[in-house]
Amino acid sequence: MHPTSLGPGSGQTLTASDFGTDFIWGTATAAYQIEGAVDQGGRGPCIWDEFAEKKGRIKNNDKAGVACDFYSRFETDLEIAAKLGFKNFRFSVSWSRILPEGVGEINRTGIDFYNRLIDKCLALDLVPWLTLYHWDLPLSLEKRGGWKNREVVGWFAAYTSICAGAFGDRVNNWIVMNEPMATAGLGYTTGLHAPGKKGLWNFLPVVHHLALSQAEAGRVIRSQFPEAYIGTALSCSYVEPATERVKDIRAARRADALMNRLFIEPALGMGYPSDAFPYLAKIRKYMRSGDDEKLKFDFDFIGLQNYFNVVVRHSYRVPVLWLKEEPAVKRNKPVTAMGWEIAPEGMYRILDQFSQYTGIRDIIVTENGAAFQDVVEQGEVRDTARLNFFREYLAQVLKAKQEGASVKGYFAWTFLDNFEWAEGYSARFGLVYVDFETQERIVKDSGKWFSDFLQKSDYFLK
Repeated sequence: MHPTSLGPGSGQTLTASDFGTDFIWGTATAAYQIEGAVDQGGRGPCIWDEFAEKKGRIKNNDKAGVACDFYSRFETDLEIAAKLGFKNFRFSVSWSRILPEGVGEINRTGIDFYNRLIDKCLALDLVPWLTLYHWDLPLSLEKRGGWKNREVVGWFAAYTSICAGAFGDRVNNWIVMNEPMATAGLGYTTGLHAPGKKGLWNFLPVVHHLALSQAEAGRVIRSQFPEAYIGTALSCSYVEPATERVKDIRAARRADALMNRLFIEPALGMGYPSDAFPYLAKIRKYMRSGDDEKLKFDFDFIGLQNYFNVVVRHSYRVPVLWLKEEPAVKRNKPVTAMGWEIAPEGMYRILDQFSQYTGIRDIIVTENGAAFQDVVEQGEVRDTARLNFFREYLAQVLKAKQEGASVKGYFAWTFLDNFEWAEGYSARFGLVYVDFETQERIVKDSGKWFSDFLQKSDYFLK
C-alpha cells in the first residue's frame, strides 16, 4: 500500500478511515465522454456532435462516435470500478438519448439503457449518482436558441421529470448540473466548447437561464421524490491577486465572483454577485417578476469541482473583466499536462471559502483529478505524478474536514480515460487507461493506489 503523507515532518499517513466510515468515496464519468454509440439506440444528435464536425474545433479533429464504447461495455467497466473498491459511481444521462429532439417523444431504448446501467450498479453494490446535464444539449434545442432561449427552463424541467419518473425508484442521489459556468463561458462566450457561440452578449441571458433551470430541476425532483438527496456541481478555483495592489485585489474579486459565486449565491437567495462585479447588474434585463424567488433552491449538497488555483492581475486590455490570468508556468509553479497549476492548498482554501456560506449543508467534492502523459510499459501505467496529485489533494480535503468544513464525500475524476472535450483524446485523466483503438483497459498505478486506499480501511469493511 502507498501511504499518503499529511505533510513534511508530520510522521503521519493518510487512510480512508481518517475521513470516517460514512464518508462517500466514488469515481465520476460523463455520458458524452465515455458512451460512444452516438447514432445507436435511437439517440438524437447533441451540440457536441455538430461541434466536432467543424474542423479545428477539437484537437486532432477527434470525435466521440466510439469514445470508450461504454454503451456496450458498461457491465464490465462497472465491475472494474467495484473491484477497485469504489462504492459510488457518478454518471450522466444523455438528454438526447432520452429525448432525441430534446422535447416530445421519449426514446424507450434510451430509458432501458440507463435502467440496465443503474441495475448493474446496484447489483455490484455501487450507489448510482445521476447527473442530469453534463454539457450535451440536444442539437434540436440549440437550433431553437439553446440556453439563450428562456424556454429552455421548461424544456429542462420536462426532461428532469422524465428522468425522475424513470429512475427515481432506484436513484436517490441527483446532481442537477455540471459546471454551468463552463457552459456559459466556454460554450456561449469564448466559443471554445460546444455550441461554439462567441460574444459577451450571450453570457448574461445564458447564465440566468442556467441558474433558473438549476433551481427548477431541483424542485421537480423534490416534488416527485421528497427524500431524494439533491445537489448541483460547480467548478471552483481559489482566486488570488498577483500583488497587493488595490487594482489587482479588485480584479481577483471580479474573477472570484465569476468562478465561484455566480451560481451558488442565487440558489442561496443572495442574488447575483454584482457587488464584486458590477457588470452582473445588467442581468436584470433578462429577469422577470418573481425570478428572484425562482432562482432559489435549498440543495441538500453542493458539489465542488476543483483542479487548480487562479492568480490574476488588473489589465486594461480586457474590457468588462479588466483582468488577466498569470499563467502557472510564468510563476514557476508545477503543472499538469493541461497546463493547470498543481496547488493542493487551493482545495483546502476553496472548501473553507464555501463553508462560510450558512445556507450550504453538505459539500461533496464531485470532481478532482489530473491529466498527465501516460505511457504503457510492459502492460503497466506508472502514473506516479497522478498518484501523488491525489495524495496531496486528499490530504487537503481531510484538513478542511478536520477544521469543520462539512465535506461528506469525494469523487475522483475520472474513472476511464475518455473524450476530453476540446482536447479530444490527447488528455488522459483516468484511473484506468483506455487504448482507444482496441478498447483495452489497464488499471493505472493511481487506480491500484485507490484500491489499496479504500479496501484496507474501515470504510470498505463496514
